[in-house]
Amino acid sequence: MGESNTYLIRPNHQHKFKPAVVKACIREILRERLSGLQYNSEEVSDLSHSLTNSIKDKVKNVGFDRYKLVVQLVIGEQRGQGVKMSSKCLWDADTDNYAADVFMNDSLFCLVAVFGTYYY
Repeated sequence: MGESNTYLIRPNHQHKFKPAVVKACIREILRERLSGLQYNSEEVSDLSHSLTNSIKDKVKNVGFDRYKLVVQLVIGEQRGQGVKMSSKCLWDADTDNYAADVFMNDSLFCLVAVFGTYYY
């Protein structure tokens, strides 16, 4: 008698992707890891991988069940230039969302976007 259906069409309100919470996670990691850091083109690749994994792990620990997380990160040398980052995807506006943040110091800039898409 006791089997329950685990198929969910929509997430519960408390498990819905919350951009403000995710943005706080991004901001915390970026400030912790990049404050005072100088841009070094030889270390950017490893730093990018490390940051994306740290951000993804921290957001996963928040508890967005059944969400596929994608982290997009760009690091560049700060020379006063303008940078724009864009993405396109097809998603459900009721369940899917994203959060983004920017970190800058005298030497570098870092743009991060985290996309959360609900896995049906």
